[in-house]
Amino acid sequence: MTKLVILDRDGVINLDSDAFVKNADEWIPIKNSIKAIARLSKAGYLIAVATNQSGLGRGHFNQNDLDAMHNKMTQLVEAEGGSFATIKYCPHKPDEGCECRKPLPGLIDQIMEELSISDLSGCFMVGDSLRDLQAGEARGCKAVLVKTGKGEKTLAANEGLENALVFNELADFVGWLLA
Repeated sequence: MTKLVILDRDGVINLDSDAFVKNADEWIPIKNSIKAIARLSKAGYLIAVATNQSGLGRGHFNQNDLDAMHNKMTQLVEAEGGSFATIKYCPHKPDEGCECRKPLPGLIDQIMEELSISDLSGCFMVGDSLRDLQAGEARGCKAVLVKTGKGEKTLAANEGLENALVFNELADFVGWLLA
């Protein structure tokens, strides 16, 4: 069984913003998230990121800005002794009809292909919105909702969460998984 945890980015790893996280200065990690990712990585888990980044398609930021945000995230995790297996993102606007925008599982498919994984049962998809969980569940991942970011709002709506594990934050999930 592959030990893989797929993470949404905004609201799970870093603070989210309704006005979009537009550059590396605005990309601020959620307390404990970086150390949690490093712990998972050091415990032998592959860590992948699957993130909708429609701000790119909407012109709120450019590819260099997105690369700088992901470089910052990667460097912070590496400084704690961890690493990402891959980072996949959907640059499309919601109305573009792509296959990669969550809740569709296109980003999950990209991760599976890049990492040569054919079965995601036993793997986890961690997100703060229902669409994150739906994308992972469509490919057999166990759904994990964190209450950070939009998580409290998602939990309050209480739709589609029947099979989801719920944790206050990423670090709490990691503590549970590694216990």
